[in-house]
Amino acid sequence: MWASTPTIPNIIKSFKTICTKEYGEQIWQRNYYEHIIRNEKEYYKIIEYIRTNPLKWEEDKYYKEGE
Repeated sequence: MWASTPTIPNIIKSFKTICTKEYGEQIWQRNYYEHIIRNEKEYYKIIEYIRTNPLKWEEDKYYKEGE
């Protein structure tokens, strides 16, 4: 698949391509965001975001009841 060792962006692009072809339509946002966690405080801040973010889904502008 790759001529050399794959990079994270290559792996993500391939994963998104395979999933999109399998699903039959575009389901992914265009880019992704990566962030290096530099200390324990940042780590816990990110963990809290991941834990609480799904609870805010009904407040999102893209939320549609019943989906």
